[in-house]
Amino acid sequence: MLIRYGTNKFGKPVKKAVIYTKEEHKISREKIDKDAVFIINRLHDAGFSAYIVGGAVRDLIVGNTPKDFDIVTDATPGKIKRLFRNSRIIGRRFRLVHVVFGQKIFEVSTFRSNEEGSVGNDFGSMDEDVMRRDFSINALYYDPILEQVIDYVNGVKDLQKHVLKPVIPMDRIFVEDPVRMIRAIKYSVTTEAKMSHALRSKIRHSSNLLSTISPSRLTEELLKIINGGHSAEIVREALDAEVFMYLQPAASHIIYSNKTFEEDYMKSLAKLDELVKEDKEARQGKKLYYLIYDFTKSLTDWEKEVKNKTSSSELYARTWRECRNFVLPMNPQRKELEYAVRMVLKDLGVNVSSPKKARKKAEDGETKAPEKPAPKKKSAK
Repeated sequence: MLIRYGTNKFGKPVKKAVIYTKEEHKISREKIDKDAVFIINRLHDAGFSAYIVGGAVRDLIVGNTPKDFDIVTDATPGKIKRLFRNSRIIGRRFRLVHVVFGQKIFEVSTFRSNEEGSVGNDFGSMDEDVMRRDFSINALYYDPILEQVIDYVNGVKDLQKHVLKPVIPMDRIFVEDPVRMIRAIKYSVTTEAKMSHALRSKIRHSSNLLSTISPSRLTEELLKIINGGHSAEIVREALDAEVFMYLQPAASHIIYSNKTFEEDYMKSLAKLDELVKEDKEARQGKKLYYLIYDFTKSLTDWEKEVKNKTSSSELYARTWRECRNFVLPMNPQRKELEYAVRMVLKDLGVNVSSPKKARKKAEDGETKAPEKPAPKKKSAK
């Protein structure tokens, strides 16, 4: 184990971080994306420091293969952009760079200062950047060239102890970014890290802050949950923490009032998790199927609808509108939700033979304005 030193305001050396060698962290190089290493090597060759950061390091330490490799560096976005022609600068306030390799996108950000809290946009040092990270297990930096993990906040020990500890002070962490509550629950489940009573209580009392979050950010978090293979456990924890009502208000309302629906809904989420673990490439529509199945089943007497030969296009149009509202504020790809609705209806005995016509009927139902009554003719005097 090595020590990283800095200096205090008096110029005296002080311990800043612990550095774990490859014999200690045991990260397998085979699990590190070669293009991520290429980006870091190029930044190093240009005279900059660069590290894999956050959730990828957490996953590598526990032996999992990360889905994404985020990179942090002391190079500014403009300098990063000049080094990689296959890149683009994104964001207005918080600018960072996406480096693209085929279907893969690597997010490369510049060290940020923490003078304005954890959401400021001023560039800073690595010592400052770490204090903007949400939880200690996500505040680890990995240098794939030296094969070292740099740990300022005891994140490695917290991983080993299965403890979830905030880096940002409790009175600021959720005020500055309410989405961290969702992530706390997700990390607690996926890493089996226990939350303290104080942290869990803080989430419960701060959950209303999620009402200010945009649908796009909530959609992003929800898709991570349904794609992660732990949705049933995460949703159960989110319900207990009074967070799920802001992610899926319609589902939460039914769950809180209908125990049978809750049991069926959780069974469906368990099946979703089985699908994800068996088929990591399953299309999104197959996963959405499990989110809407129990709700769709409760909408009407489907056997009666089929027996009465109700138009399948009409049934699809009505069901699609109901399911679209049911999953709000999540806004999945339209074709994937359409696929999920058709598959649920098929299992309920309704075959939609012409999806395009059914979709047009659904669209007409959404956009068609009520007809205004014709003006009365004035009687001739």
